[in-house]
Amino acid sequence: MNNLLVAEGVSKQFGTYKALNNVSIAVPEGSIFGLLGPNGAGKTTLIRIINQITMPDTGNVFLGNQALQPAHIKDIGYLPEERGLYKSMKVGEQALYLAQLKGLSKHDAKKRLKYWFEKFEIGDWWGKKIQELSKGMAQKVQFIVTVLHQPKLLIFDEPFSGFDPINANLIKDEILQLRDEGATVIFSTHRMESVEELCDHIALIHQSNKILDGKLIDIKRQYKSNTFEVGLVTDNENDLINTINSKFKTSTADFKSLNNDLKLNIKLQDGESSNSLLSFLMEKAEVNHFNELIPTANEIFIKTVQNN
Repeated sequence: MNNLLVAEGVSKQFGTYKALNNVSIAVPEGSIFGLLGPNGAGKTTLIRIINQITMPDTGNVFLGNQALQPAHIKDIGYLPEERGLYKSMKVGEQALYLAQLKGLSKHDAKKRLKYWFEKFEIGDWWGKKIQELSKGMAQKVQFIVTVLHQPKLLIFDEPFSGFDPINANLIKDEILQLRDEGATVIFSTHRMESVEELCDHIALIHQSNKILDGKLIDIKRQYKSNTFEVGLVTDNENDLINTINSKFKTSTADFKSLNNDLKLNIKLQDGESSNSLLSFLMEKAEVNHFNELIPTANEIFIKTVQNN
């Protein structure tokens, strides 16, 4: 897979504070790339460098195999966490103005805005001022302005901030559709459930350093513990627990069930298979629940940051 954006050895210092320390990332074309990290980790600094709002002290950034240059601004759509709409301007007037800054003609901008305003059912907002809109309504306008010029690279920094669950789901579906239509997305968020739903690849920055990156599914495989969550029905729990403990390492599990199950986490050793565990349990009890514990993006995030 080709990479649309590559950052190589990027460092940035503000006075005595080092915001980024030799950070490298590669964003595959047509992917959703999660840029993660605690507050102050350096994510926003890297995003600002990609948008040429600030320049790196050392390192290079490439877009489509070309060194990043001012002309690439038209190829990037950026939705910042701190939104940048002019509150006293009317929605339609402002959207047209920002679209033309990105290189669209007035005719094309009006045509595309009409499509998006109809899609989001916000046609009657055209003459309203931004200050008359709720935070969520203004977010929709900002999202439209970000994607309107159909850039190769979209950067969303906390795109669901201010949205209720219904509209957050609407925007999530739009991001997935944009990816399917060929856009490449950098997605920065603190909402790990959104990472699970959207991201193909992730990079984790902590204290100015990149400490983890790769395909999300590969990272999950790396962090999994070969542990299975089971729910069992038996007439003699104590005997069953002793039998299982004689062969496997166990701990008490906590999951929701409609049955009054014996709930256990059972860890397999290297070389032991889930099929052999399931066969063993089925000989001893009725198995109502059997599920491998796959680490969530949130668990990986917390563990990696704590270890570093």
